[in-house]
Amino acid sequence: MARKRKVDTADAELDITSFMNLMIVLVPVLLLSMVFNQMRVLQVQLPAQAMAAIDKEPEIPQKLELEVRSDKLVVNYPAGQPLREFAKSAEGQYDMAALASFLQDLKLTLQQKNIDKKDITLVLADDTSYQTIVTVMDTVRSFKAVVAASVVDAELFPQISFADLPPASAAGATP
Repeated sequence: MARKRKVDTADAELDITSFMNLMIVLVPVLLLSMVFNQMRVLQVQLPAQAMAAIDKEPEIPQKLELEVRSDKLVVNYPAGQPLREFAKSAEGQYDMAALASFLQDLKLTLQQKNIDKKDITLVLADDTSYQTIVTVMDTVRSFKAVVAASVVDAELFPQISFADLPPASAAGATP
């Protein structure tokens, strides 16, 4: 005769020890493999805010401008008076190294004349690409310098504001 065993289901416990061991190992591994994004925020003055700041000062400082045209870059100081032009290369790229070198010389010249200039206005054409704007901003904000056997970012013109290039100037006509 076959005997039936009585199964006691009321006292059954779950053994989650192995699952807990897995979680103890898996959580740190997942945390270490995460990529943490860094966000950089740049302080940019809009033209209206820049004009309001100029109105508060009794002496009107000369504005430094960098016109980003489709065929060249033009540095103006004071505004509207060209200092130097940088034509595009044969590959269609702006010469950012020459621009950075010129801006370093200009900053040194201004400091020798006791002019503390930290602002620059980027005058952009309508068809300027986003990558060009970012590259120009990085170039005018700072440059790499060697100080005490280490490379640091030296300040050029960190306060950047934007303006639109007038249509007559965008076509190549002088104002």
